[in-house]
Amino acid sequence: MSQRLLTKSRFKQAMECPNKLFYTKKEEYANSKLEDPFLEALAQGGFQVEELARLHYPDGVLIENNDWNYDLLAEQIEELLQRENVVIFEAAFKYENLFIRTDILVKKGNEVQLIEVKAKSFDPEDENLFVGKRGGLISGWKPYLFDVAFQRYVIQKCHPEWKVKSYLMLADKSKESPVEGLNQLFRISKTAGNRTGITKKVNSLEEIGGSVLGKINIDTILDEIEAGKHLCYENLNLEQSIEVFSKHYAADKLFNSPVSFSNCKACEFTATEEELVAGKKSGFRECWGSQQGWTEKEFARANIFGIWNFRWGNRLFEEGKIFLDDLDEDDIRVRPEAGKISASERQWIQVEKTRTGDSEPYILKEELRQEMSNWKFPLNFIDFETSATALPFNKGRRPYEQVAFQFSHHTLDEAGNIKHESEYIDFEPGNFPNFQFVRELKKALGKNNGSIFKYAAHENTILNAIFQQLKESKEPDKEELMEFIKSISHSTSNSSEEWRGERDMIDLRVVVMDYYYDPHMGGSNSIKAVLPAVLNSSKYLQQKYSQPLQAIGLSSMNFDPEHVWLQVENGKALSPYKMLPPLFADWTEEQLDATVSGMENIADGGAALTAYGKLQYTDMPEEERLAIKQSLLKYCELDTLAMVMIWEYFREVVEL
Repeated sequence: MSQRLLTKSRFKQAMECPNKLFYTKKEEYANSKLEDPFLEALAQGGFQVEELARLHYPDGVLIENNDWNYDLLAEQIEELLQRENVVIFEAAFKYENLFIRTDILVKKGNEVQLIEVKAKSFDPEDENLFVGKRGGLISGWKPYLFDVAFQRYVIQKCHPEWKVKSYLMLADKSKESPVEGLNQLFRISKTAGNRTGITKKVNSLEEIGGSVLGKINIDTILDEIEAGKHLCYENLNLEQSIEVFSKHYAADKLFNSPVSFSNCKACEFTATEEELVAGKKSGFRECWGSQQGWTEKEFARANIFGIWNFRWGNRLFEEGKIFLDDLDEDDIRVRPEAGKISASERQWIQVEKTRTGDSEPYILKEELRQEMSNWKFPLNFIDFETSATALPFNKGRRPYEQVAFQFSHHTLDEAGNIKHESEYIDFEPGNFPNFQFVRELKKALGKNNGSIFKYAAHENTILNAIFQQLKESKEPDKEELMEFIKSISHSTSNSSEEWRGERDMIDLRVVVMDYYYDPHMGGSNSIKAVLPAVLNSSKYLQQKYSQPLQAIGLSSMNFDPEHVWLQVENGKALSPYKMLPPLFADWTEEQLDATVSGMENIADGGAALTAYGKLQYTDMPEEERLAIKQSLLKYCELDTLAMVMIWEYFREVVEL
């Protein structure tokens, strides 16, 4: 049996909830983080940043292979450490039942630099980057700081004679990429499951003229952590936490940390009904079963975990009010708001409908009708696909600058005619698409003066970011483009100017939240939750979209006239997002083997941003590039068509 050593990743997991140490890495337990495309994209970005960080230390020695032979790895490192001066990547240290691998270790005699590399960005001018004004750690940084504290602790146990200085190396938002295609100099292979899947196309910082990474000393904070100023878990300091976590993990023993609303609400070891039927175990169920005595009867009862945007969960949990049957309006603190559904009213509606089994939607029809009467035809529905990476795609761009590479645009006239009016995508490697993106959007929306719709705040945020990019640019038409942006958006708190355009985009998500709730949505207002809800409520939409596109007169730039958007199974409408075809549906095994992207489908934003990154590969076969482009176009087209479907449902229910 392999050694069960507490690693830095396991330590971070235990900080979230020590019970996770028992469930992690066990295939029999469901784990929602294993197949999250957005988390996968973040992880791959982290591997790329780590490769760039290594270029800062050209004499570094990389320790590879033997990943699970902890003793051998530690012995290899101790041999290297006999040198007076050495730089090691992935240095391994083992102390009792603790094991770490450092990103970068720089040894000069007894003076050692411990450098942890993260794809997270920072502003070097931020005086309160890690510690808030009241002296507490900023919550978003706490896991990273304790991660390094854990590493330093293990190193000092192995080598108490060393003087260790600790650093975070991060993406510096004040630095610009010195070259085109920085992101693609560290290529992620299609089989990459970790950092070994990176192909490096540059060998020194001199070749690219610099870096976008910065290094920050965090010794003062780590000293405070070790002294117990910042506690690790509950009332335990760093050393106490390490001791108790490592003992439980080594013994493969459940920590039995008390269940709570905040910890359990987002637990990745919560199995879905489908996973339970398939034989997966649920860590959530085991914790609540053992601690709270829950049986199938309790697990079948609706509880407070699913309430949308619920901030009173911890209070109710402490009061013993976990099930919706136990709640009244005072528990939700319902505060009505004239003319629309307030946030607390929305929560109460969800509670009432869930516990009574009422599946009928709740709609403020008159108020919604009044809202819709203010909209000007033809209506325009737009959706953007964007990317933001730690290592920029283009020269002169900063870490995590927004890149807008695609939009879709549907129109709908007063007679109800729907048209996929226009679309734009820039999938060519090396292009910075933002300014042309705005030109094309201006051209598309300039054909009429109708109302413009987005879904959620993303599009407005992106236009604000491009506004600032234009302001700093030398584009000949930048003033014209900036005025266009101002005409269809409103300024955010980060903007250097204030404005609200005469055609400021209407947020359809806000319309949903103000006037409509359907129990099928559960606690979500995302378009992927709202669309199936309206389709299940509307026989009209079911009848219409169960027919081929050509039969209902629906134009499309990307789908065959015979394409059908809706299937109804057992009386339930399936989400059209499930009808998106696989990326390489008709390809042979030989063609698939020749692909370089490693992608299978594009049906969410995480996959879309990953796809854009893959499209920057200059050696990608044109056939594969076009297939990914077409899949992106189909996904984005559905996003705007989904908005149209929601509008059609609203028109139906208010009888406009």
